[in-house]
Amino acid sequence: MTDDFLAACPADELEDDKPRRFELDGVPVCLVRAQGDIYAINDVCSHADVSLSEGDVDETTIECWLHGSRFDLATGKPTGLPATQPVPVYPVKVDAGEIYVNIHNPHLER
Repeated sequence: MTDDFLAACPADELEDDKPRRFELDGVPVCLVRAQGDIYAINDVCSHADVSLSEGDVDETTIECWLHGSRFDLATGKPTGLPATQPVPVYPVKVDAGEIYVNIHNPHLER
């Protein structure tokens, strides 16, 4: 696939509500299938520099396993303390059963 999208994995490898970590061109990305949609969020918690993919998914949020910060998977905004800064989220495409992520054009809520 062209553009700025990079192949991450086959879509059927993602289980519902089970985050998975990928490294795409040196960028840590957490992919999540939640409520029928696929989300790509930066895999580093903005509060404590730990992997979000090791946390739990609840509907369309992911919880950091270390201190319990929660982030909206669509916007990257924190929805629970102690995090106060958002994390980048990335555009996702599914083509021919493969998930592609555009790490070059992140969306960062302020």
